[in-house]
Amino acid sequence: MDEQDIFEELQVCVIIPTYNNAATLGTVIDDVRRYTRNIIVVNDGSTDETEHILTGIEGIIRVSYPVNRGKGWALRTGFQKAVVLGFRYAITIDSDGQHFAKDLPVFLQKIKEVPDAIIIGSRNMDQESVPAKSSFGNKFSSFWFRLETGIKMPDTQSGYRLYPVKKLEGIRFFSLKYEFEIEVLVRAAWKGIPVVNVPVSVYYAPPEERVSHFRPFKDFFRISILNTILVLAALLYIYPRNFLRSVFQKEARNNFFRNHILSMHEPNHTKVFSVALGVFMGIVPIWGFQLVTAIFLSVLLKLNKALVILAANISIPPMIPLIIYLSYQTGTLWMSDSKNDLLFTKELSFEAMKDNFQQYVYGSITLAVLAAILFGFVTWILLLIFRKKPNTIPQ
Repeated sequence: MDEQDIFEELQVCVIIPTYNNAATLGTVIDDVRRYTRNIIVVNDGSTDETEHILTGIEGIIRVSYPVNRGKGWALRTGFQKAVVLGFRYAITIDSDGQHFAKDLPVFLQKIKEVPDAIIIGSRNMDQESVPAKSSFGNKFSSFWFRLETGIKMPDTQSGYRLYPVKKLEGIRFFSLKYEFEIEVLVRAAWKGIPVVNVPVSVYYAPPEERVSHFRPFKDFFRISILNTILVLAALLYIYPRNFLRSVFQKEARNNFFRNHILSMHEPNHTKVFSVALGVFMGIVPIWGFQLVTAIFLSVLLKLNKALVILAANISIPPMIPLIIYLSYQTGTLWMSDSKNDLLFTKELSFEAMKDNFQQYVYGSITLAVLAAILFGFVTWILLLIFRKKPNTIPQ
């Protein structure tokens, strides 16, 4: 079975978004046609000879519109066309000649191994020909992608990708330009769509021949705004949502126990520090920002985010009065004229702390440190006991 037949069997097409790349577009199309007849070219309002070139090429599907809308809009338009034509997957390849059609079979092989995944063609960014700004931009993007999804990916900016377009139908995207390639990865990962990578070749033309429509200030600003929104959404909603799912669903709860507590891929000290950090952040007096800060630090310190979130929930509403009370009482260790008449009753609240707020702050920080040490020690003991029996799962 040749590549043409595999494209048909797997219902895969190739989408080529293009804007003013007339010099290389024809060659890119010819190279792709050696592997498949399923080609969709989206002309994103080009003002050069692009439309004339496309008119002279038979056997391709053309989508054109007169005004340039941005790469994100071109990709979204291509996805919609692919779905209407009955394709399950779409491979996107840039029209500037940077990617090689000879790598198309690599995507086909990978999608057989991981169906309905997004597959990123990972470039070798250590080549001398790679522009410094591209290398920096890729590292910048990969850092934020990991913070937003927890997935470590070597190249998140490559435009050479395979998308499960049928799986993406239910997601309403809002970005139009280069930042779409970030949004689609993050939001697909949030939906549970696997994001994996395969190695591909890359060619960077000499600077004098290179055509780029990336606007460093405007596009980088748009990408930064998008990442800010996605990070906040991840910290305030996605990570807490995933945690709650792991708590209330039996299968997810068992998977959580296997993957985050009994799993052997992390050393014991990583799990201990994860629990300790979560408990500490759950008690320190930064109400409203405890979970956000805990997740950020867990990513920064490369700890187990799930355990950090679990431990940080020590400050759930039923526990708050007890934490306030213990914090206040612990604060007496630091205050020479502390008030000792605070009673542990249902009326205990933040209002009761106004008379001696300094005592509460000192006490809560002290309590957070002590509780972190205690819970970390208990976690270490439990790991020594239960990790000897890795198949043990609580029912």
